[in-house]
Amino acid sequence: MILSSARLREEIKDEIKKRFPEEEFRFYNNMKEAKAYLEQAEILLSYGEDLTDELVAEAKSLRWIMVISAGLDKMPFEALEKQDVLITNARGIHKTPMAEYTISMMLQVSRKASLLLENQKQHTWDRKVPMTEISGKTLGILGTGAIGCEIARLAKAFNMRTIGFNRSGHPAENLDLIVDKEGINKLYEESDFIVNVLPSTQQTHQFVGERAFSLMKESAIFINIGRGTTVNEEELIQALREKEISHSVLDVFEKEPLPEESPLWDMENVTVTPHLSGISPQYQERAIEIFCDNLTSFRKDKSEEMVNIIPYDRGY
Repeated sequence: MILSSARLREEIKDEIKKRFPEEEFRFYNNMKEAKAYLEQAEILLSYGEDLTDELVAEAKSLRWIMVISAGLDKMPFEALEKQDVLITNARGIHKTPMAEYTISMMLQVSRKASLLLENQKQHTWDRKVPMTEISGKTLGILGTGAIGCEIARLAKAFNMRTIGFNRSGHPAENLDLIVDKEGINKLYEESDFIVNVLPSTQQTHQFVGERAFSLMKESAIFINIGRGTTVNEEELIQALREKEISHSVLDVFEKEPLPEESPLWDMENVTVTPHLSGISPQYQERAIEIFCDNLTSFRKDKSEEMVNIIPYDRGY
């Protein structure tokens, strides 16, 4: 039996049932509703935030979890590994909206969009607003997975130079230069824009902090669309106050929702958005397409053909 604790649109459910008429599906809107059938479930569809060690222990028949998001921060990996449960996710489905968000924010900051809108409200005609171009600039990307490579691809349309960081220093598409941890200073020192797309792991906890900001250009713009925990927020605030960097665009934070008392809300050189860079009306369709392809392979006992299998030890 295939159980879903993820709230899915009715047309999505109908499409899945039509494609796999031989399967028994039970669709629910949350784990509280789905819990009664957890013990019988062979496959679970989840957003990845509703599982605990105790629930995994109840799921005695579980063989595979499809997490229909990319983030796996809250997954009980040890419990799942103990029961030898296969884990896949929807990595790659966010690349289009998140890359578009990144390019749009780079353009908004460079072309002073917020100031222009304010001038319009005040009926102010000011042709001396300082405009800059992103064309020909250097873009540093922390994390060269599907999202990072898509950002780099779009940046190429603006004739940008691209530097990417990953742990092993392996080549990645549309990146002119790749650096590992040994060479990361070069990325910080030479980039006009730095985009953080790092996942949340033990290795990336507060990965970007005071040292990184001190190496960046004073004119640099730092954008975080990865995870809030990968940046030391206090040290970022300090760097912005001391004008070590020019501006920061933040879509993710150490604590979400961002507390009302956070100084980030009112800083002139900060743009705050509420963790929405990955939102798209095509989200569920893209995630379910990955699930359906994987289900076909799973039923043929060809797990080696399944995509986005997550290693327990890596966690992303």
